[in-house]
Amino acid sequence: MTEWARSPAPANIPTQPIVITGGGSAGHVIPALPVADRLLARGYVVHFIGTRSGLEQGYLAEREVVFHGIAAGKLRRYWSLQNFSDLFRIAWAVLQSMLLLARVKPSVLFSKGGFVSLPPVVAAWLLRIPVLAHESDLTPGLANRLSLPFIKTLCTSFGDTRFAGFRGRHVVTGTPVRDELLHGDATAARRQFAISDAQRVLLVTGGSLGAEGLNQIIRDNIAALTRDYFVVHVCGAGKVAELEQPGYVQLEFVAGGWGDLLAAADVVISRAGANALFEWVALRKPNLLVPLPLAGSRGDQLANAAYAQGQGWSEVVAENELTGPRLQAALHKLVHDAAVYHKAMATLGAADAADRLVGELQRLHAAKPASS
Repeated sequence: MTEWARSPAPANIPTQPIVITGGGSAGHVIPALPVADRLLARGYVVHFIGTRSGLEQGYLAEREVVFHGIAAGKLRRYWSLQNFSDLFRIAWAVLQSMLLLARVKPSVLFSKGGFVSLPPVVAAWLLRIPVLAHESDLTPGLANRLSLPFIKTLCTSFGDTRFAGFRGRHVVTGTPVRDELLHGDATAARRQFAISDAQRVLLVTGGSLGAEGLNQIIRDNIAALTRDYFVVHVCGAGKVAELEQPGYVQLEFVAGGWGDLLAAADVVISRAGANALFEWVALRKPNLLVPLPLAGSRGDQLANAAYAQGQGWSEVVAENELTGPRLQAALHKLVHDAAVYHKAMATLGAADAADRLVGELQRLHAAKPASS
């Protein structure tokens, strides 16, 4: 059964913890942060199971969340001898997760996906702890596909996401967006980069690692772009070029003030990861998506981008087709028809996704008898 999530169900007294699992990449951690924040605000004790790499623990450092690192065997879609050794790592991680969950006694496990999430999901199922999973992309990731038999409630960002054979509760929630991004100060960002009130701001980002192809296209056309925009280019660590142009700023990454910069942006160019896409939609930012090509991905960004364009949220141009004229034409359309894109994005209510997920977790929490 599929339905759109409505307002959160009333919370009962949180007598048992809730455990969150996910990781291996930032995309499987960042959307879980707003959910953890809301659970903490409601009085829940929150535990998080992730890898021992330090990535997940770093994002959680300023939150009162109990972190547990477990072994993490990588899930690969291609032939590799490491697939055999990683089977033993996954089995060990299931045992670790069972011992951990038996000690913590959570009422619900929330899985945000990534290869580290499968062992805790299996362990929760073996211990009869209900599992809620969230899939950000239009096309399901491997970890969530393998987790299907063990999931009680499946939440998705897109209404058209389908998991073959899943017979549990399917709820469309959108992807959670961090609160600090929803309350940015555009004036602060304009002041920081000395941007005049008369200038439109074009924000370009290729994701946490940057995007070489996209970076080069922007630089090849920077003289034309800066005639119409002040360009803030987030190019990735170690990828700043020796290029000086009035009205052009290069940043490796943005450590603080990302919400301010997003608030100031009039139009955005980015890859088509689901997390970034839902940030643009939640903030009503007209955006040009340049999805990661199939050769460098499983095709999830291509599917996300096509869906977003069909919904009227975005313009899409393939990286190998992004010439100067195509770039200028797409940006002109986004700016000229900004009100049309704002209206299309407003129908989604993306800013409420974290509350919808918390409502579903509370539903499962209320249905789980308290452990003795």
